[in-house]
Amino acid sequence: RSGLKKKLMIGDFELIEDSDIIFVTVGTPQKDNGKINLSIIKNATKSIGKFLKDTKKKPLVFIKSTVVPGTTKDIILPILEKTSGKKAGKDFGLFSNPEFLQESNAIKNTKEPHAVILGSEKTKFLLDAKRFLNKIHSNVDIITTNLQTAELIKYANNSFLATKISFINQIANICQNIPDANVDDVARAIGLDPRIGKLFLNAGPGYGGSCLPKDMKALINFAEEVGAKPLLLNAVEKINHDQINNIIHLMKKNLGNIKDKKISILGTAFKPNTDDIRDSIAVELIKKLLKLRVKVSIHDPKAMKNTEKIFGNKIIYAKSINDAIQKSNCLVIMTQWKEYEKIDNKVIHHMKNKLVIDCRRILNKKKIDGKYYAIGIGSL
Repeated sequence: RSGLKKKLMIGDFELIEDSDIIFVTVGTPQKDNGKINLSIIKNATKSIGKFLKDTKKKPLVFIKSTVVPGTTKDIILPILEKTSGKKAGKDFGLFSNPEFLQESNAIKNTKEPHAVILGSEKTKFLLDAKRFLNKIHSNVDIITTNLQTAELIKYANNSFLATKISFINQIANICQNIPDANVDDVARAIGLDPRIGKLFLNAGPGYGGSCLPKDMKALINFAEEVGAKPLLLNAVEKINHDQINNIIHLMKKNLGNIKDKKISILGTAFKPNTDDIRDSIAVELIKKLLKLRVKVSIHDPKAMKNTEKIFGNKIIYAKSINDAIQKSNCLVIMTQWKEYEKIDNKVIHHMKNKLVIDCRRILNKKKIDGKYYAIGIGSL
């Protein structure tokens, strides 16, 4: 921010000499049990500590990485002080400032956050940090709290969004057992209640992506470590996993034994307009189908290469929708890509069995001459 005199290269991190502001935003890989791996952020912290040792400034250090409560205070702070030989609150300010970014909307979310969270001990640097953030976000509320509460807010935020998704998916499963009941109408109605809100009430095959599954697992693991029983969080995660089984149940209900059957999956990205397949529900569905010895063909406008990195030659990669469903026994729409909305009788004519499972309710049932199931819409 100031004094662009010389760039300092410290390990894999680049710092500007005499900086007043330092943002630390690095990934926190996760183990299978949900526990986060802090090795990357520890290395980054050591690099920042070496920088602090040599600078004459008293900079503000903002930790934006998603870390479980207590990480900044119990792990990052001691490393910074030991490496730099300086004291937080006296020689530099340390803050937890979690980011809330949606993939494909990161720039907009950075410029226009719904809120700014600032966790800190009460030191002389707190006022400077608030002034700095107010200049960037003049019309946004800045919530000040302590370090561990700020860290928890990020996990609580994402876990609540996951809870909304699992809730509406549970309602969708109920709707499917009531003739002509429609989960979209339910979601639209309850979303008008200001206490609920309309966002994240889009029923489907489950939540995925790089944040919600990871943060849900991390919070469950952390809650268990501190002796709290995360009953609701466990239920949310179970509902999410069960959505895949519901899809497979529909296949078996209509096809019987699905071994050696050809199942076509449209969409492997966890959401449209991205090639990201991290924790994609479609990928998990494919894994289960392969264990059942199903022949899987897939199509996705952007995520084919990333999907191939996982499955190699175990599945068929189709260049078009028609190629994907050629002689298929079942078509499953997993991702709400615009081009999939045009699927009709002319397209499914190429299928061996005209069975369509529409997890996003994007097709017109009247244009599908065959067995059509839409997740969240009851059928007779």
